[in-house]
This record gives sequence, C-alpha cells and structure tokens, in this order.
Amino acid sequence: MRGVWLGGPQIRKRNLQVGISNGFARYRKDQTGTLNEIELRDISHRRDYLQELVDRKETILKSIEEQGKLTPELKAQIEACKDKTLLEDIYAPFKPKKRTRATIAKELGLEPLARLMWAQENTGNTAEEIARIYLSEEKGLADPRAALKGAADILAEEVADNAEYRQYLRNKVEKTGVMVSKVKKDFEKQETKFKDYYDFSEPVSKIPSHRMLALRRGEKEKVLRLSIEVPNEEMIGYLQNQVIKHDSVWKPYLEDMCKDAWERLLQPSMESEVRLLLKDAAEEEAFKVFSKNLQDVLLAAPAGHKAVLALDPGFRTGCKVAVLDKNGKFMDHGIIKPHEPWNDKAGAAVYLMSLIDKYQIDLIAIGNGTASRETDAFCGEMALKFKGKVPPRVIVSEAGASVYSASMIAIAEFPKEDVTTRGAISIGRRLQDPLAELVKVDPQSIGVGQYQHDVNQRELKKRLDEVVESCVNMVGVDVNSACSAPLSCGWPQQHAL
Repeated sequence: MRGVWLGGPQIRKRNLQVGISNGFARYRKDQTGTLNEIELRDISHRRDYLQELVDRKETILKSIEEQGKLTPELKAQIEACKDKTLLEDIYAPFKPKKRTRATIAKELGLEPLARLMWAQENTGNTAEEIARIYLSEEKGLADPRAALKGAADILAEEVADNAEYRQYLRNKVEKTGVMVSKVKKDFEKQETKFKDYYDFSEPVSKIPSHRMLALRRGEKEKVLRLSIEVPNEEMIGYLQNQVIKHDSVWKPYLEDMCKDAWERLLQPSMESEVRLLLKDAAEEEAFKVFSKNLQDVLLAAPAGHKAVLALDPGFRTGCKVAVLDKNGKFMDHGIIKPHEPWNDKAGAAVYLMSLIDKYQIDLIAIGNGTASRETDAFCGEMALKFKGKVPPRVIVSEAGASVYSASMIAIAEFPKEDVTTRGAISIGRRLQDPLAELVKVDPQSIGVGQYQHDVNQRELKKRLDEVVESCVNMVGVDVNSACSAPLSCGWPQQHAL
C-alpha cells in the first residue's frame, strides 16, 4: 500500500524538526500559506543562522560590558546587526587580543602621542620634537623616531579594527581579488591530480564552487599554495584618503601607518575572511548538488514486485549470488566462478539456470563493481545459449553496499549470513526498490559527489539526512516490504530505533 507514512511517534527528537517541516507542508497548509517542505526547510536553516547570530550577540555584549566599554549606541548597533561578518567587524576593536605592537606602545605611554598624530594639528613643531616629550629612559624609550613608530602602531591597529574600513576593503577584495595557485617546490616536477593548478589564477568573483573545493583539497594535501592577489596601492590609497585630513607634520607618518595597517594587519585578515566566504559559498553550492544527486538516486524508478537474481561480481573469490522473491524476501544464495582464474562458465550457467527455473526469476541485478562488465557479458552469453529463458539484466550501483553489509542493521536482518551474501542481497533489493534499500545506508556512503569529503561533514550529514526524510515522506512505503526500522522511521541507519 504505497503512500502510508509509518514514521509517526517513532521519529527521534533530533530529527523531529525535519519531520515537523514535512508534516506541516502536507497537513498544515492553512497555517503555512501552502509553503512546500523545501521552503519550510529553508526557513528552518535561516532560523538556525539567526539563532547562532543571537547567541553570538549575547556573548559579544557580555564581553564588551565586562570591559566597561558598552555604550547605548554600541549596544543598539550590535542588536540591530543581521549579518555575522558585520557583527565580527563591530566587535573587532573590543575583542581581547594577545600582546601586540600596539599594546606594547600603550605600555610605553605612547597613546597620547597617537591621539595627537590622529588629530593632525600643526603646532609649529616637528613631529620628532613633539615625540621627545614622551621619551622615557626608565622604560627604554630614548629615540623620538621609535616613539613615533609606536604611536603609529597604535593607530594601525585601530584602523585595522574599524568596521567601516573592513567592510569596504573586504568587498573590494571580493570584487577585484584574484585567487592564485602555485605548486610547492617538492611537487614541481611531479605529476599529480592537481597539475592543472600548478600555475593557475582566476578572479575571486568568478571562481566556481567545484574549483574552489579542488584548490582547497590541493592546499590541504600540501601540493598547492594559495593566495589572493589584490591591487595593494589602491587599498592603501583608500585608507590614506579616509585617515589623512590635510597636509601636516604628521602626514608622512600617517601614510606609512596606513601602508603598515594594510600590509601587516588588514591584508592577511581580509584574505582569510574572503577565503572563508568562498569556502562557505562553495560548500553551500556543493550541499545543493549532493542533495540533488542523492534525491535522484533514492527516487530512481523501482522495478517493483519482481523476483530478482542478484549477482555481486568478483574475480578471485567468484560472484556472490542471492535470490529474492517479489517482496524482497531472501530465498537462496551461492557462488559462481565464471571468470579468471577459475573460468567455470559451464558450471556457473547450469547453477544460475537452476535458480531461474526454481524461483521463477523476473530480473537479474548485477553490481557495478569489479568484474561487472565481465559478469554482464557472461549473462549475455547465457541469454544467447538459453534463448527466452534468461530474464533481462540490469546493472545496479554498489555504492554503500559494503557499508550496509557490515552494519548492525544488516546483521540484525540476516544474522546467519556473511557480509558477501548481505551485499548481494542489498544489490538485488536496490533494483526492486532503491529507496527502501538505500535508506538503510548512511547517505555519505552512497557517493553523492566528487568533493563530498572536502566539505563540513556535520552539515553535509544534516543536509543528506533531510533528503532521505523528504524522499520517504514524498513516496511513502510499501507495507508488504517495509520490514526495516530505517524505512519505517524514514531515517538512515545511524538514527534507527
């Protein structure tokens, strides 16, 4: 009876939210404005983001308040913020820091000199003459040029922490930056899968998600060195235009300060932040692709109630054979050895034909692993020899079959069979009803994309679990063959009761 939902009260607390989304999409349209489950899930993801934002705001407000620097205006600005990156920019000047050049300069009593430099007032004295007032032999500060450098260090850190400057420069890096990939010395003369990226560049604004993931993998494997190149003079010029008000004795020092603020503090920070934004965007796109791939696999057309002869191909150990009746019930099993080094094609054919006749087999399922093509060719030879008696054959994906065969749920289903027999059974059932069988396997083991191991595994698991839940909810289950907990719960094996 297709379309019967059996999850109900069996859904665990951790996947209750997704179940609610599906339930509301189906049964509470009057309350959701006819939103579908995808739209409701997007809302749920947005809610999670905003909740994380609220939690971060609470932490930041508490930190600034403990420092005694929380003003009503600053509190209002933080509470009104709706973007995580902007929130961190606002918090930057108040974030506890390790001992820096700026903190050392403050310890030397140079903050008043920094304030004079920032004010840019002309007093008729040179900058060095003014700086002499702040020298201290006791503190080891005897050079006016060192005092001016210390004051500039204080201002450089303040400029680097300015939220307005950071937002402008980050946007500039995103728009004008170029991602550059170079091969590391150890691999210059070696052929690797990253050869195309040994001397590669592409605008940050145009780099596709799959390429970003490939570059990150190359860097992680220590083959590539990545960097973002930007028009440095333009960035420094922007800071100088924002900071320098007019010609004064302080202008040369402020120019150098802006250059230092960009090169020493802002450029590394902006590169890290933009790379993180690229990573997040690439992962988000990858999650969508992986989810679509998984959905296509799960919702593949089932063969239905057909008796199936399943073959798990192999050379040295032979091909494992399993027989399933039209409802997926396991009936028989064995091994044939038609390939090298055995070449027992005659014996294999006799054995298979006996199973076909005995169990009235409707379809042959052949796993797509090692020896798949050879096994398919062997079955083709059988079809020519026994015309009209050999049923149609179908190549079936083995992805995740080995994971299932060694899992606790497989052991519970077939406690007396070994892993090879369980694998063959899984291949046959995948042909009969892909969703009913694949729902038992961790979605990440099914193989949903080329870079699935390069993204956030926790988030990937969450997204793929949602797809499984959605597919079961969409299709329902057949109560004649829904004999496993994962299928009746609509959830992968790691969540099964």
